[in-house]
Amino acid sequence: MQNEPPYLGIAGEIRRRIISGELAPGDRVPSTRAIVREWDVAMATATKALSALRHEGLVRAVPGVGTVVVERRAPGAAGTGSGPALSRERIMCTAIELADAEGLPAVSMRRVATTLATSTMALYRHVPGKAELVRLMSDEVFGERPLGAVPRDWRPGLELAARWLRSVYGRHPWMAQAVASFTRPTATPHAMRYTEWVLRALAGTGLPSHTKLHIHLTLFAHVQGLAMAGELESQARQDTGLSTEEWMVRNEPQFDAISASGDYPFLNSLFEQGEFELDVDELFEFGLRRTLDGIAMMFGETSA
Repeated sequence: MQNEPPYLGIAGEIRRRIISGELAPGDRVPSTRAIVREWDVAMATATKALSALRHEGLVRAVPGVGTVVVERRAPGAAGTGSGPALSRERIMCTAIELADAEGLPAVSMRRVATTLATSTMALYRHVPGKAELVRLMSDEVFGERPLGAVPRDWRPGLELAARWLRSVYGRHPWMAQAVASFTRPTATPHAMRYTEWVLRALAGTGLPSHTKLHIHLTLFAHVQGLAMAGELESQARQDTGLSTEEWMVRNEPQFDAISASGDYPFLNSLFEQGEFELDVDELFEFGLRRTLDGIAMMFGETSA
């Protein structure tokens, strides 16, 4: 079909490889990164393709291995299910995959149960509800990759912490919503370990404890804000079906009409100097450097 979403076409090609035997039971299917490279699509499109195949029961995620082709049972074969026994870990991993593919709003106890081909009540025997499920998901994600040793100097430490956190949001954009509250932080061991790591990086500065916490939260807010903006952009893309470029083309007449009033000379000057394109990576680097420079001023240090 001409208007078929790209991820369905990708899922169809991988499905063909499975049915033809090119990919045998137990074989790894292309990862999200491999799909991005092979089909030249966004990460969100790649995760949707794998999610579609999981919903069809053709593949399943194996922790530490990747997404593999499931064993196809013959009709009437012995066994009560097509996958491993239901467990808290399996529920949590399935919810993470669903959130990666479709965003946090898509995660519900009923939706996870459907994906696992079980009843919602069966899930409640392992997880009391969505709030606890999201907490478990967040902690699992925070514990995926260790931060490593704390550098001796505060600046490399804070820079490492900020980049590490951004990589977490890059792999799991829904985390921007899951841990959005500062006044009601998520009580999880791995998230608290991250805060402990940052405070340890500031241990030798001699600053008061509350100042160290403010520094941690300021950097966290910088990463969090950009991640939230990216998640909202992804959601808008799903809701409207328009890319950023297509959306700009559609709304350009409105911007032109407002700009023509002459009330925004400084804003208009940005575009008079040439085409302006916002780069989120550049914005992250700018904000990180300026924030670290501001902290350095507290010690009378110069910019690195």
